[in-house]
Order: sequence, then structure tokens, then C-alpha cells
Amino acid sequence: NTYYVGTHGISAVLITSPAGHILIDGGPPAAADQVAAHVRALGFKVEDIRYILNGHDHFDHAGGIAALQKMSGATVLGSPASIAVLKSGQPDKRDPQYPSLIPMTPIANTRAVRDGEVVTLGPLAVTAHFTPGHTPGATSWTWQSTEGGKTMHVVYADSVTAIAADGRSFSRNPLYPTARADVERSIATIEGLQCDVLVSAHPDFGDLWERKTRGTLVDRDACRKYAEVGRAWLAKTLAAEGQP
Repeated sequence: NTYYVGTHGISAVLITSPAGHILIDGGPPAAADQVAAHVRALGFKVEDIRYILNGHDHFDHAGGIAALQKMSGATVLGSPASIAVLKSGQPDKRDPQYPSLIPMTPIANTRAVRDGEVVTLGPLAVTAHFTPGHTPGATSWTWQSTEGGKTMHVVYADSVTAIAADGRSFSRNPLYPTARADVERSIATIEGLQCDVLVSAHPDFGDLWERKTRGTLVDRDACRKYAEVGRAWLAKTLAAEGQP
């Protein structure tokens, strides 16, 4: 009951149930119709999406949520920091990539979740794991999905890459002084999750297409490998900024 409905380079995931569906992320605005078309091609109704969960509030992952929310009438959920951005449509000035961020269409029907909160819908139970660093409000999501009598732990891992806008420091940002500590803790959080199937916000960073080519999406080492990608990226960023 878990389906990839995003674009090739930006993830969106549909989790289905007879009580309604949950969508995670919506890609950029131009991808909203594509995501909706993928949902319909699977035989599901966009109007049956009850919740849209956000990973982080950047234009390329959240820009399409407003259109998908309008199509479905769903409530949009995310961390308090992400919801503040989605409600206003204006980027967070604390964000390491500010001011190189694009405003988005504001979303009215939203609700903030707590770290560790379980979002339930009929038989579905999706847990929020705050994983800040890439953005102050980034969130990863986990749930169980069953197919062919086998139940798997699925992880939607948000971005853990330490990136700053040109001319701005990731490790010395006075508006976000905990960015380094946050991303280190978030990488450890993802590494420690029960992880049979990983979908990362950018699927290439989590080797989703390589696993598909191999004929199985299951890799119980995938979250550890994804954590290694995050640590390598952080080390490269810190070295460029003259940090140990």
C-alpha cells in the first residue's frame, strides 16, 4: 500500500487505505499535475488524500503542495517551523540556503505535529521524526507497509545535506547557530531507524533507482548508507568553511 508517485529526481510517496490516503511531499509547482496523474494511474482518487505530510519547506519539495491540497482538500502536516513557512509562503530567514530560496503559494489548511507524533488514518500510522539541519524544520517519516504477506519498515528520509547559499556559512550562521549539531543529530537519527525500504527526498541520494534496477527495493543497510552520504557532505562543507 506504498507507492512512489513523484518525479524521477524529487520524491513523493502515496500510502493508501480504505479510510483514505496519505501523501508525502508534492515536488515543485510544475510537478503537482504529474503527481496527481500518477495517483490516478494507480487507480486511486486524489480526492481521497486526507493528509499531505511535508519533509522540508523548500520550493522543490513543497512548492506543489498547495495545488495538491486544493485538488484533494487534504490537511497539510509538518513540523512547526515548516508549517510556518507553508502558511506564509515565505522562506525561513534562518534557513542555511536563504536568501536563495523561492517563495511559494501559501497553504491555509495546515497543522503542526510534534516530534515522535503518530499520524493515524484508519489502519495507517505514520511517525514524524524531526531531522533538522538541512532546514530548521525538516522532518522524516516512518511507517509499516505490507505486501505479499511481508511487512516492511519504510523510511521517508528527508535531506541531511549541509548546504548553504552562496556567500553564507552553514557552520557560522548567526540566525541558525545549531545547524551543524542539528544535522549531525539528524544523520544519527536516520541511521538508527528500523529501515527495510528507504525513500530519500532526492531518490538518487538513497540509491532508490539502483535498488529498483537490482530488482528489489529492500536494503536493510540503506539508511546507514544514506547517513554516510550526509556525513561526507557535512565534512566537505566544513572543510570548505575552514572548520575541523
